[in-house]
Amino acid sequence: MSQTANRSSNSHRIQGMQHIGIAVTDMDRSLRLYRQLFGMDIPFFDSVQEAPLMDSHTRGETILKRASMVLNLQGGCAFEVLQPTSFEPKPASWEIGLGDLGIAVVQMKTKDIVRMHKHALQFDDVNCDDKLTTTPWGDPTFFLNDSDGNVFQILEASDSFAKTGHASGGVLGCTIGVSDMETSLKLYATTLGYSEVLYDETAVQSDWSHRPYGSENYRRVRLTQPNPGSGGFGPLTGRTFIELIQAKDRSGRFIFEDRIWCDTGFAHLGFDVRGMETLGKTLSAEGFGFRCDTADAIGMGETKVHCTYIDDPDECWLEMIEVYKIPIIEKWGLFLDVQKRGADESLPRWMLHALKFSRIRD
Repeated sequence: MSQTANRSSNSHRIQGMQHIGIAVTDMDRSLRLYRQLFGMDIPFFDSVQEAPLMDSHTRGETILKRASMVLNLQGGCAFEVLQPTSFEPKPASWEIGLGDLGIAVVQMKTKDIVRMHKHALQFDDVNCDDKLTTTPWGDPTFFLNDSDGNVFQILEASDSFAKTGHASGGVLGCTIGVSDMETSLKLYATTLGYSEVLYDETAVQSDWSHRPYGSENYRRVRLTQPNPGSGGFGPLTGRTFIELIQAKDRSGRFIFEDRIWCDTGFAHLGFDVRGMETLGKTLSAEGFGFRCDTADAIGMGETKVHCTYIDDPDECWLEMIEVYKIPIIEKWGLFLDVQKRGADESLPRWMLHALKFSRIRD
């Protein structure tokens, strides 16, 4: 099927979460840390380009940035690590806490949380909880901050793809602060398809007591897709979760207040989609029209994608990505035209396993 034919299809599919955008101050340092700490050592691209698509989120000025997409072959979603090269990124002017608006926490998966906790405690430039706590639904967990202050929560997950020997898997989900839960659920649960509610309680949350504002009351809704799309990378990505939280004792502040996209922090959440044209019509009808749109495939190295962005009701930045061409083993000239495959057709497992030949080892 041609790219044009696919874009004009009368249906669309949100396969699930694809990646988290993380803006950092020192790209090489962060990439090395994420390889060693989280096993994110499979690169898809690493390029320096202007970002005109993001002008609406950078006060109308086109910035220059370096971007690198990396993943963990053990399973989970990817990181898109970002560093602006045309300006010095700055952090928030206050300590971001639970209930502030936007992506406050990224959840990482592990098969063995005790082993992962011991592993994380070895890093001098990581601020890791001294001990495990327990989620309100009874699972062990802990938090850590990276060298830029980005907050990660570690949770156990039973699904995995390949055995790499690393203590960590990739991205399991994220925690997003919202100002009005019911309004946000219309987007995330209804329109984006994360409609299965796993937890919905308003209370002081047991695993947050040691976090900033953690002793306050929150409505916390944990969501997943009841029928996640498989797509090309479905077996590798696995099941993903979106956690929406609304502070009940205060009004949260927008995480990027007085800052722009590519200042430090969790810049955006990316979704893997098929049928961008019809998705755009659906989102527009629901009041979440594209803020920006490449309108065609763009290149990042040898990767070819169609990207659009929408804002959630509190201006959290959400990226929709339709992938056309991806490198499997770039140095061997092995690429895949994703659009020639069915929307729910997974890549052959041997092809996904072949990604290991691109691994960067420290």
